[in-house]
Amino acid sequence: MVTCIAVSACSQTAWAFPPATANPVAPAAVTPTAPHHVNLAAFDGADPPISLLQAFDAVVLDPSRSFDPSSHPLAHTVYVARTAAQPGESAQSFVEQEIAPLWQRGFRGFVLDTPAAIGALDVIRAAHPSAAIVLGGPDALSAARAHARDIYAVLAGPLFTQGLAAGATADATPVAASPDALAATQAFTRETGVPVVTIEYCDATDRACARRTAQQALAAGLDAYVTDPAQDVVGIGRIEVMPRKVLVVQDREPDEQIDLTPGVRVLATPLNYLGYDVQYADISGPLPTRVTPDRYAGVVVWIQHGDVADQMAWRRWIARVRSAHVPIAFLGQFGFAAGDSSELPGLAAVNGPLKGPLSIVAHDPMVGFETMPRPDPRDLPAVRVEAAGRSLLGIDANGTRVDAVGVMPWGGFALNQYTETSLDGIDQERWVIQPIDFLKATLRLADLPGPSVTTENGRRLLMTHVDGDGFASRAEFPGPDYSGEALYQRIWTRYPIPMTLSVIEGEVGPDGLYPKISPRLEAIARKMFALPYVDIGTHTYSHPFVWEEVDGKSGARTDRGGSDAAFSLNIPGYHFSLDREISGSIAYINSRLAPPGKEVVVLQWSGDCMPPAVAVQRTYEAGVFNINGGDTVITRNNNSWTNIAPIGIDKGPGAYQVLAPNQDENVYTNDWQGPFYGFDQVLQTYEMTDRPLRFKPIDVYYHMYSGTKLASLRALDTIFRTVLAQPVLPVQIADYVRKVLDWHTFAIARDGDGWLVRGNGSVRELHWAGNDVPRLADAHGVTGYAPGPDGNYIHFDGGSARFTLVHPDPNGELPYIAEANGFVRDFARSAQGLKFEFGSYYQPFIAVAHAAQCRASSGGHALETQRQGDALRIVTPAVPGVRVTYQPVEVDCGH
Repeated sequence: MVTCIAVSACSQTAWAFPPATANPVAPAAVTPTAPHHVNLAAFDGADPPISLLQAFDAVVLDPSRSFDPSSHPLAHTVYVARTAAQPGESAQSFVEQEIAPLWQRGFRGFVLDTPAAIGALDVIRAAHPSAAIVLGGPDALSAARAHARDIYAVLAGPLFTQGLAAGATADATPVAASPDALAATQAFTRETGVPVVTIEYCDATDRACARRTAQQALAAGLDAYVTDPAQDVVGIGRIEVMPRKVLVVQDREPDEQIDLTPGVRVLATPLNYLGYDVQYADISGPLPTRVTPDRYAGVVVWIQHGDVADQMAWRRWIARVRSAHVPIAFLGQFGFAAGDSSELPGLAAVNGPLKGPLSIVAHDPMVGFETMPRPDPRDLPAVRVEAAGRSLLGIDANGTRVDAVGVMPWGGFALNQYTETSLDGIDQERWVIQPIDFLKATLRLADLPGPSVTTENGRRLLMTHVDGDGFASRAEFPGPDYSGEALYQRIWTRYPIPMTLSVIEGEVGPDGLYPKISPRLEAIARKMFALPYVDIGTHTYSHPFVWEEVDGKSGARTDRGGSDAAFSLNIPGYHFSLDREISGSIAYINSRLAPPGKEVVVLQWSGDCMPPAVAVQRTYEAGVFNINGGDTVITRNNNSWTNIAPIGIDKGPGAYQVLAPNQDENVYTNDWQGPFYGFDQVLQTYEMTDRPLRFKPIDVYYHMYSGTKLASLRALDTIFRTVLAQPVLPVQIADYVRKVLDWHTFAIARDGDGWLVRGNGSVRELHWAGNDVPRLADAHGVTGYAPGPDGNYIHFDGGSARFTLVHPDPNGELPYIAEANGFVRDFARSAQGLKFEFGSYYQPFIAVAHAAQCRASSGGHALETQRQGDALRIVTPAVPGVRVTYQPVEVDCGH
């Protein structure tokens, strides 16, 4: 069967489209002789990768698939449905029977590629004036001339490659376009201004072919989308979406929680820092069958337990990954005899027993980052790098050369003890390889303007959240009766910044452990939740300690021995229920403790904070976020990047667990055994996760029992005073979680010599590890930039930006936002200055570079300003609350 662009008519002609606009569902009128361009994708496969496809202005989908656009809304992308009008079908019937149901499902554009469908264009436009109409089929160009002002684009082609049957192999050499067809297409777009998107074909894994073909079409003045014959890859056109996903494959033990695997504990953090997200797979389970370069930036295999059981299946899978041109890096072991293998060419097998004396004969600075183990004859790899590769660590074993770390044409490896290692006797770990440099080298990771969850408007994010443990504990000094009252008096009212407080229902409620003191505890809870800057969390009903005992499928507790007290708080008459822990505790707080207008926004995981996927899914189903887990505890006494946790863990569909940026005081006080002032060591953690690289925001995360002792209260006071003296931007925990979820699905694309980024608007900062800055003269969506400890931070607005990075700074006297202690939206630049809306939780101000001679106002009223060099510092009135109140700001630089 031949794969065609048109649904109803099988031809070699595709479609065409008008310009992308700020509001893609309301196409602008087309001006004749003024060609426009559009980024359009076409995807026919099941489960379209929306996180990648959102980089395009429009995505054509087959509506017969089960995908529902209304459940995946995108702010900057139009969902376009293919249609199939029957010959002789009336326009009204076509609109009522097909177009209307598609509109109801969330499609906001339609491909019309048969005479009957095109004949219904005026009726469609009357019913849905904002619809993006795409014309295709053999008569698309002639039909489009009559409707140039009513259509979004025309689909054409292939003009530069051959039309292929699904499953066929594309020729890597593009064919010459038919002169007549190409000339006619060029004339059409030149005369009407309507963009023509030519659909071209290359093999699914041949990105070089796709780039060459796209460039041919662009050079001819057309838009292009180069896909595979089945149209189930993320193709290349005017933009190339950069895959941000790295697949991590591990040999996890049957009962080992994913949270404790090295892929989560130590590997994900350097990948996250580079802007890459992680997907996990187990060697013992089904491995992904489609690992292609449009979806994955690379694969990392971490094997700790010897050869893989099914050797043939494992070797075939590796061969498929390599043949797909996806880089693959091995950590620990290969899982099979890799030397002299066809799967991993360039590695020679080293046979025979290896013995001393041992000496290092090749040593790259990438090896020996935090520690350098001595070579051990019992732990030497049996491979040697041949000429095509580069050894990073070569060892001579009594005249026999072996290589323990190397970079290869297909990726690379770091074997045995030369990945990360445990330090004997002190229960600490250290990286042997420099993980960031190693991963960039072996996976060929592109430098990205990565979405940042650490920073906004040039300032490091600051948040604070409190777990409910110890709310029923009495203060151990005169004055306040319970811990919550002590914290209320000494911390929460002294530092009126955004914070999220929580309780354990089984500790506070009348049906819990302490019914006699419940009235007093509930009164304190109501008082703290009523503070205008406090968001509300739940810390579950019974505080499960060991989430491993919760069945990963049913959510029921599995009996592994021990009492209820060993699993959770031993509440009389209570038997564990996941719904009671989550939805039940939320309902209790909302009905008995929350003030009018507030509800629980987040569940804060309890105990070991390692919930199974089913528990994480239940939080989202209950309408709340989730946070906690992760062990970011790096200090001067335990100085290793292995002590910096990742951003989160993808535990499956709808089960993304957001990890706390930092750990709580329990860790810094030896499990609350003392010293009770020990939490002030977290200041070292904040410092070491900021410089030289900003891995994390600041999270002052602690428990209610910190209110029981003067020493712990003094530590908290020291921490808050110290961090608030730094250039921070206070936010709610819920704001941070929204950023993380946006980060998880964020899209980055190359756009010529520039960049295009797309998200849902929660992430508003990009990190670029270099000195380049955005060129403001032709940037869209960029509000400003600022230097950070590890490169430049780029501010943007509305979840979308286009820009080119250049050096040195070319922006002359153009004003821009250099720094702001708050949030910017609806940003616009004019010849006279800047306009935007601004809001903040705490001590709001904006610093506008190159604006010392400008004036600032809000609603016609002058704002307080200060001149600081060539910058203008603008102070706006503070509006307390758990949600940001925005106000208009105008910076007038006209003379």
